[in-house]
Formats: sequence, C-alpha cells, structure tokens
Amino acid sequence: MDLQLIVKLIADGLVIPVALIGAYALLKTIPNDEKYQAYLRVLMAGLTAYIVAKIIGAVYQPEQLRPFEALGVSAGASFLNNPGFPSDHALFTMAITLAVWFEAKNKKLAVVCLILTLLVCVGRVIALVHTPLDVAGGLLIACVGVVWYVPNFNLIAKRL
Repeated sequence: MDLQLIVKLIADGLVIPVALIGAYALLKTIPNDEKYQAYLRVLMAGLTAYIVAKIIGAVYQPEQLRPFEALGVSAGASFLNNPGFPSDHALFTMAITLAVWFEAKNKKLAVVCLILTLLVCVGRVIALVHTPLDVAGGLLIACVGVVWYVPNFNLIAKRL
C-alpha cells in the first residue's frame, strides 16, 4: 500500500471510527432517563470548545503558512484554507473522546477513542498540514469543554 495513502487514512480516515464509537457510546450506554441532560452537556462542551478555538485562532496564529506550504510540497491530508491553529481534527476527535469518557463513562471505548485521536494528531503532523503546536492546541482547547461535565459547575449553572 502507498505510504501517502496510509498517512491520509490516519490523518483523515480515523476521524470516522472516533465519531462512530462516540455515537455508539452516547446512544447505547447512557440510560434513557439521563440522555437529555447528557446530550445537552455534550453539545455545550463541544460548542464551548469550538467557540474558544475560533477566538484563540483569530487572535493567535503562530505560523502564517502550513508546513506543506512552507516546504513547497503537496498536503498529505485534507485541510481548510487557514493558517491551521488550532487543529479542528484534534479538537473534534478529542471532544468526542471526552464525551465518551465523561458521559458514557465507558473507559475502554474512551481509551480506544484517545488512541485513535492521538493517531489522527500524529497523522496530521506527518501529512504536513499541521505543526505539533497546532494539534496540541486542538487537544488542549477541547479540554476547555470539560467544564460542562464537572458536577460542581453544573450545580452552579443550575442556580444561575
């Protein structure tokens, strides 16, 4: 198999199993009477992380060119026409991983998602569409959404 195809499958293709595992875990493992609140927290966590990522990305861009552009080569994976910080792939897959961990409470599936997420991040760097800082930023900013999963935060939010 061609090395470029393998890199593309890792960098882009592994997002699909993460999303499918996340959907399965959130649909099948959360009790029906808890689904509404759980899905609300997942939605708010994802939106919070996404908005924070867009604000940070608008204010801070460590590089103006993506690695493949700076090197004058073709991109090894899909990308949006922007400088690339933070990585949307890293943000999206990590947000799903955290939802599986906190809401589905399924450690095995969360670990599988985490491994796949880290592979996606490595693939994005190898494909030259992101720097390590871009993917680290995506991972860390996804963790901002965890605030919606913390029980004390939810209690405070209910009182407001």
